[in-house]
Amino acid sequence: MILDHKDDLKAFRGATRQWIHDTLPPGEADRLSVAKGDEMMRAQKWWMAERHKVGLATPHWPREYGGADLSLAHQIVIADEFARANAPSTDIFTISLNHIPGTLIPFGTDAQRREHLPRVAEGMVWCQGFSEPGAGSDLASLRTRAVRDGDHYVVNGQKIWSSYSMYAEWCILLTRTDPDAPRKQQGITYFLLDMKSPGVEVRPIKKSTGISLFSELFFDDVRIPVSNRVGEENQGWSVAQATLSSERGILVFEATERQRARLERYYQAALGRDAPWLQDQQLRREFMSLYGETQSLRLQIRELLQQNSGEHGGGYSIVPAVVKLVSSALRQKVADFQVRAADFGGQAVGASAEGVDDAGLFDFIDSYGYTISAGTNEIMRNLIAERGLNLPR
Repeated sequence: MILDHKDDLKAFRGATRQWIHDTLPPGEADRLSVAKGDEMMRAQKWWMAERHKVGLATPHWPREYGGADLSLAHQIVIADEFARANAPSTDIFTISLNHIPGTLIPFGTDAQRREHLPRVAEGMVWCQGFSEPGAGSDLASLRTRAVRDGDHYVVNGQKIWSSYSMYAEWCILLTRTDPDAPRKQQGITYFLLDMKSPGVEVRPIKKSTGISLFSELFFDDVRIPVSNRVGEENQGWSVAQATLSSERGILVFEATERQRARLERYYQAALGRDAPWLQDQQLRREFMSLYGETQSLRLQIRELLQQNSGEHGGGYSIVPAVVKLVSSALRQKVADFQVRAADFGGQAVGASAEGVDDAGLFDFIDSYGYTISAGTNEIMRNLIAERGLNLPR
């Protein structure tokens, strides 16, 4: 078992690499890495189930909640090896793996933790019902209403941009329970919502690339048991801050590791094909600059993780905002480079850049969404300026 080697980091890496090799043949890894839609969902659920068998589904969680309580160093090894093998991503489990423990461990009841945390490792998908058509970056302006009715709350309203909600079994939901509160951050209550509840409607939103990764959610007299409330009534804003602070962790590091590994595979494939862009001095320099920026971003994220683990003390850090800002902009630049390097063939949606992964015009168009999701880059710049550099609003 991989966890038997946790006291020897080198042996732990070797065991992890061998398990990946035995579980995920290289050809299968490449096929699953470009899966879309329902096939992507099945691939990621299969991969989570395989990870669960060897204790790597929730390795960063405390033991009492079904995790392996592994250190940051172990998590970095896991992320590095998954990226090296081009293993399936866990995008549909972003809320499940980050937000659910980040919310329920500090704020949930014992019953909520016992019911929901172990099921994440078994493959339960969660979605997030926070943003609304009139409450995106200004989340505190949300208007979805919850009214107490005995031992239930009755919810009416709408959410939007809920990633992978078409596959989700449960939802973390912010509602307004006191519309007369003196401050808009007050009067908000946090719930756990069973997506099978009567009155819940999910409408997938098709992106310009032709696929749907998020949805609108509509609630028509949806009844939520009081036992599914997280924290006290009208105190949901502070719970939501804990949820949002858990967004950028080891999964962000893994995503950056994947970008590094993708660039390395891209370069090796270009050498094998004697790609024309290798003869262009400007493109060669641009590629190496992008690779250097990727390595720099890895160091920034490691700093973020070390701060979160308490290794460098507490206090507010601008690193999460910087990481989001830099990583989304870098993703755009890499996609732009690959489209240009592929020349005319890179202009087709879904075209493969040098036959590696699914880069091309598809990724180029898709990359712009990352400057909006999880807080727009404009909001990130405001956070850096106001909270990090103490500049006036």
